[in-house]
Parts: sequence; C-alpha cells; structure tokens
Amino acid sequence: MTKKIKIYTLPWCPHCNSLKEYLKKNKHEFENINVEEDDEAAEDIIERTGQDGFPIIVIDDEVIIGFDANKIEELLNKDK
Repeated sequence: MTKKIKIYTLPWCPHCNSLKEYLKKNKHEFENINVEEDDEAAEDIIERTGQDGFPIIVIDDEVIIGFDANKIEELLNKDK
C-alpha cells in the first residue's frame, strides 16, 4: 500500500528544498503545501504539531519535524 506523504515547506528554505529534491530523487510521490501562500494550512499544522519550523513532513498520520531521511525511509518501509 502506498503511503500518503504531505510536506509543509517554505520556498526559500534550504532544508525544504533539500527535502523536495530527496523525495523526487527517490521517486516518492508527495503533496507539497507552501505555507507562505497557504496561511490556513500553516496555522493548522503549527497547531497540530506545536512546531513553527519547516519543513514538516506527514506520512500517513506520523509527523516528522525537519528533514530526516532515515526517519522518512523508516516510516515509508514500515509494514511493507
């Protein structure tokens, strides 16, 4: 079963851009939400996680704060 990946990013954030490159390189499909353009999504994810630093990655219902390739792969390979 394919896991749903949603990332919350800022266009000028180097960690956010590295995350997007990593996901594309590894052929992981994802939904990108630019929190600079979507205030409602930004408020929602900050309230949900208690974090205001980006990127924030949500894989199914699991949240990763920041770009952590090992944790991303661990969650994506969980239950395979």
